[in-house]
Amino acid sequence: MESLTGLGLATSAGLNAYIPLLAIGVLARYTDLITLPSNWTWMENGWTLTIVAVLLAIEFVADKVPMIDHVNDVLQTFVRPTAGGLAFGAASSSQTVTVSDPGSFFSSHQWVPIVVGGLISLGVHGMKAATRPVVNATTVGFGAPIVSTIEDFLSVALSLVAIVLPVVVLLFLLLIFLGFGWLMRRRKRRKDEKAAAKWAAAQGWRPS
Repeated sequence: MESLTGLGLATSAGLNAYIPLLAIGVLARYTDLITLPSNWTWMENGWTLTIVAVLLAIEFVADKVPMIDHVNDVLQTFVRPTAGGLAFGAASSSQTVTVSDPGSFFSSHQWVPIVVGGLISLGVHGMKAATRPVVNATTVGFGAPIVSTIEDFLSVALSLVAIVLPVVVLLFLLLIFLGFGWLMRRRKRRKDEKAAAKWAAAQGWRPS
């Protein structure tokens, strides 16, 4: 359960760096759904939550504007894996509604979940960054805010599910990978169509 909780939060961070951090902090501060160990209590500090909320607001706007979203993805290449590592590290050592012995999974190497979480978030971020140009190109930029809103919704839902019902994380991951696969196939078809059009133009063919 620790691994599924960490996996869900790290994946969530790959979509939006700040949502899982804010979810962990808010739920730890105001509910009994997650109890952070002493070395992670800074995540529920009021100043920490305020800073994360402000950064989330900036990210929320920037990720929905065509072209700016590309710049944001480049900057987030460093932020999202870091957030994923922190989320995985905090989750794997915290007591939740489904985890009563949080130290059992990563008991001897506390740095391992942070590295694992960072790698997971980096992978998800890479998929997100690769699919966004496809969305912008096929929708002339109009799809950016829609897709970004869907990603934010998935990030929120995945963060909550990872803490409350981590088994469902696997379903969310399946949906994310299926969506990524569909967009990549669409990208390949678009490239093939452009290549065919260029070849036809080079041969002097014109549609009747």
